[in-house]
Amino acid sequence: MNWDQLLSAKRWGSEHKTYDNPQDARSEFQRDYDRIIFSSPFRRLQNKTQVFPLPGSIFVHNRLTHSLEVASVGKSLGREHYNKLRKDDPTIDDKFPLLSEIGNIVAAACLAHDLGNPAFGHSGESAISHYFTDGDGRKYQSEVTEQQWKDLTTFEGNANALRILTHPYAGKGYGSFALTYSTIAAIAKYPCSALAGGDKKQIHLKKYGFFQSEEQGFEKIATELGLIKMQDDPLIYKRHPLVYLVEAADDICYNIIDLEDAQRLKILSYQEVEDLLLPLCNDPKMPARLAAIEDIDAKVGYLRARSISTLVQQCSDLFYKEQEAFLTGDFNAALIDRIDEPYRSTMKTIGDLSVKKIYNYSSVVQIEVAGYKVMGGLLEEFIPAYLSNQSKYHKKLVELIPKQFLTTSTDTYAKIQTILDFVSGMTDLYAVELFRKIKGISFPSIS
Repeated sequence: MNWDQLLSAKRWGSEHKTYDNPQDARSEFQRDYDRIIFSSPFRRLQNKTQVFPLPGSIFVHNRLTHSLEVASVGKSLGREHYNKLRKDDPTIDDKFPLLSEIGNIVAAACLAHDLGNPAFGHSGESAISHYFTDGDGRKYQSEVTEQQWKDLTTFEGNANALRILTHPYAGKGYGSFALTYSTIAAIAKYPCSALAGGDKKQIHLKKYGFFQSEEQGFEKIATELGLIKMQDDPLIYKRHPLVYLVEAADDICYNIIDLEDAQRLKILSYQEVEDLLLPLCNDPKMPARLAAIEDIDAKVGYLRARSISTLVQQCSDLFYKEQEAFLTGDFNAALIDRIDEPYRSTMKTIGDLSVKKIYNYSSVVQIEVAGYKVMGGLLEEFIPAYLSNQSKYHKKLVELIPKQFLTTSTDTYAKIQTILDFVSGMTDLYAVELFRKIKGISFPSIS
């Protein structure tokens, strides 16, 4: 793969438009960022769970604040790499005129990386899959293809993000967000179909990146950008190199900032957080600096900032050092898993402790359980209603679905996706409210 082809300002749905002047093309990647940040799916992230239940009197991160922070770190990672390349070759802008924009491309992809995640965190994904593997949805298996069934039984937020960014929803205009090909490709952590995903030994195959409905669209993007195709059936590509920077930004933020939230909620003590983050700060004077700060939140904030700075430098150095492996698609690891010691071991310690004390904390588990009940309950009402639509009750339920999600297709898979588009886009609070109303637990008010 080569940067000249990997960086394209061609827009999804507006492929006819070309940019002869590199200066004009540069602004297109900044527009990607703007289009995402002003969009409704992005704004809805403010009421979607990151880790801890929402809302609460103590501030904790939601999907929106997390995505903004990931975008900030991602932009730094992209800019660091460009600066290193320019230092090596001051004429590099003449050879690759769009290379200076990789920070903007990575930042935009970081903003979009969680758009496909349903309510209730990752438990929302599991709840959707559970409906088809163990719930009433099992009866639809005979009506879809093998690949379509795999999409449904292993519902994947990454693939759903690609669908949101490229699917022509009714009344929204063709191309949806109409982002550049490079920004769309940079969110595809797992550039393969559901039938190929699940290989834990290959980083780009751990999960999958597109539903069957978006497979041809992704192949179009991959061909334009020169991504390396590994096989046709099931379809597998190697990652766009910038995916590694998007992934690193996400890994850095959630590992470090989950500790900050846990300290605010008194799940972890300040001393526990300091002991975990101090080795990442790479500053022998840090203990003295921290001693001069009285406010606990300010101390944690300082530790967080210095830790992120170290990890950004580590990941950007590694990306630069191994750049050929990224261009050949042969780097089979997350950047954060290959940084230098002692930072690598420290991050593993943080990850292990997070699983033990944070992700299994009672309120976190409670919202996961609630997610199963709420998401499963919505699907068991809306999917039969939309597929059969025979009774008056079914017709009333269908009237609750926004027209943008409805399809003219009679295909079972397409109609199920209509409901998944609707339900997966809900915020935690809206999903709970709608579930309670249609189940008769609460009565809707007239407004």
